[in-house]
Amino acid sequence: MRIAIFDAKNYDRHALEVANQSHHHQLQFFEPRLSPDTVGLVQGVSAVCPFVNDRLDGVVVAKLAAAGVKLVTLRCAGCNGVDLAACRQHGIAVTRVPAYSPYAVAEHAFALLLAVVRRIHKSYTRVREMDFSLDGLVGFDLYGKTMGVLGAGRIGQATISIARGFGMRVLAYDLCPKAELEASLGCVFVSLDRIWQQSDVISLHLPLTVESRHLINRETLVRMKPGVVLINTSRGGLVDTAALLEELKSGHLFGVGLDVYEMEEGVFFENLSESGLQDDQLARLLTFPNVLVTSHQGFLTREALMNIAYTTLSNATAFERGEILVNSISI
Repeated sequence: MRIAIFDAKNYDRHALEVANQSHHHQLQFFEPRLSPDTVGLVQGVSAVCPFVNDRLDGVVVAKLAAAGVKLVTLRCAGCNGVDLAACRQHGIAVTRVPAYSPYAVAEHAFALLLAVVRRIHKSYTRVREMDFSLDGLVGFDLYGKTMGVLGAGRIGQATISIARGFGMRVLAYDLCPKAELEASLGCVFVSLDRIWQQSDVISLHLPLTVESRHLINRETLVRMKPGVVLINTSRGGLVDTAALLEELKSGHLFGVGLDVYEMEEGVFFENLSESGLQDDQLARLLTFPNVLVTSHQGFLTREALMNIAYTTLSNATAFERGEILVNSISI
């Protein structure tokens, strides 16, 4: 099967080429994201392979169908950028990678947490400038603190396990709480109100839906404990950035660690060192000394990349053979 791979970086190409040794597809790599401006690149392929920030709206899907595309094999878990109804209308199947390495994202959440709490990013910059002073670098122990974990899927569960290893008390929230997880992970499922009121650290691991968009907003931020640390390695749209900026200016938050951002499309994964940053909100976020932003790299481990590549191409192989698509997205 000929597959057009969009938003392809060097690490994507390497992992997919290694995985393809056992699948033997014809892979065509494109650096730009798939969008209305780039869909014209799709010629003579049966499948396209977009990433998390590619945009497959109704117009793009119609053009894909006209070009003979029968499969969208996402190399990510989220499908927010895909018009699923349009895919169904045009007879295009959609598959995804539901899990690749929950440990990669959970460990990155703690990398952000530790860096923010212990001011590692500030210390690193100081020491490189031969400033070995410690003023302004006071953090706090994680041991004995309460962590609120929103979302108890695979990544959320991995995060809970790590938190318990640090000796933290864990409060969890999920739309479908499972009593057996309380026993096996040592957490307690509670309401969102209790998360806001009691958590010293809040880590987001929820999908982005109509209901969850801007779950972190002015109202919920104000209800959090003074000095709370907010970590988001899930979806940028969970956080209302304007509200977050207001609370940062008020000093209500101890710190923030973000691996995702609600307007990251066209910014994250790109080198803007010469063109500059046009997003005023993100630029403002980056001015706060207690904010650490990484560029959606939570998934970026060797293990996760290989899992993504193998699952993505396995989905394409199953489609080509007419097999059941175990990772299809219900449309």
